[in-house]
Amino acid sequence: MNRFSVASWALLLSSVGFSSCQSDSQAAKTAPPAAEAPAAPASPDQVTISAAQLAAAGIEIGGFTHKNMTTNVLANGVVDVPPQNRVSISPVMGGYVQRVDVLPGQQVKKGEVVAILRHPDYLRLQQEYLQARARLKFLSQELQRQQTLDAEDVGAKRKLQQAQADYATEQATERALAGQLRLLGLVPERLKASSLTPNVALTTPLSGFVKAVNINPGQYANPQDVLVEILNHADLHLELKVFEKDIARLRKNQKILFKVPSSAVQQEFSAHIYLIGQDFDGEARTVNVHAHLDDNKAPVLPGQYVAAQIQTGGARQPTLPEEAVIQAGELSYIFARVGKTGNHFRRYRVQTGPVQSGDVAIRPLDELPDTTQLVRRGAYFLEAELSKGQQQEE
Repeated sequence: MNRFSVASWALLLSSVGFSSCQSDSQAAKTAPPAAEAPAAPASPDQVTISAAQLAAAGIEIGGFTHKNMTTNVLANGVVDVPPQNRVSISPVMGGYVQRVDVLPGQQVKKGEVVAILRHPDYLRLQQEYLQARARLKFLSQELQRQQTLDAEDVGAKRKLQQAQADYATEQATERALAGQLRLLGLVPERLKASSLTPNVALTTPLSGFVKAVNINPGQYANPQDVLVEILNHADLHLELKVFEKDIARLRKNQKILFKVPSSAVQQEFSAHIYLIGQDFDGEARTVNVHAHLDDNKAPVLPGQYVAAQIQTGGARQPTLPEEAVIQAGELSYIFARVGKTGNHFRRYRVQTGPVQSGDVAIRPLDELPDTTQLVRRGAYFLEAELSKGQQQEE
């Protein structure tokens, strides 16, 4: 009995032990695996996007474009016209304004009437001219008589000499009066006693646009008064002020790109340096630079303020479009694809240089592989995805 009991107990313990091991083994098989830690990113500047995001963002891959990038000198100034294209109309003799025929901004042609003046002195001047012309005719006949008498040795020499002197004096008076009439715009040769007029017309000696009208009917205009101003836009130019430190970099015929900041359309125009001033402004520390516009039909007006960039030199440099460069304070970044294919991108630090026609010069600050897999479009989308990933990790 005891022997059986010992054997039975031994068999029972063996069964229990086997069942326990089997249960442990089964539990090990069915237990859930332990959670694995996420893989650390290869680089804090690396971002991965999906194929759908790649297509939706319109990311364009390419390489550097090498261009001859120029260095610029910044300058401010105004649009202007040369002195010969600017006319200030004043009366030769004072008079009352009877009529004004132009308005500011109006286009006029050379010889066109801008105003009519009236004064009794105009009548008096015409009268004096007609009297001088009549006396001159009489003295001419008298001189001929004395010359005839002198030729026949009948007349006295003194009378001939007096006739010559009187004729020369009256001739000078007649010519002086005729000149004054021409200055008033009257034609002496056509003047008759029946055609005397108290009115004279002021005309423009230049075609262009009326800049200012400073008179009104009934007003008395003095000879020193500027009544009307005319500008001709055929030869627009820039008058720029360049600071002392930049003068040595300027040369004649250097190209200038300029804009009119006040214009709603920020269009860029071009000009070239025609003349560099030789007079230094000690107070403003600047020198005047005169530049001619490359397109005289550019929609700019005299007096408009301009911001200009004078291109003083250049070198061939690698460039990317401005939209491919991320500006982040003092640093700038570009993106490049990791590998030849795939949706992995890495950000690289760069130093930017001159900007020209939408392209910016690039000098990498990080070691950049010799690759053409640069992001030329869609860099801001990648920057946003990279920033989003960094915020999630935090």
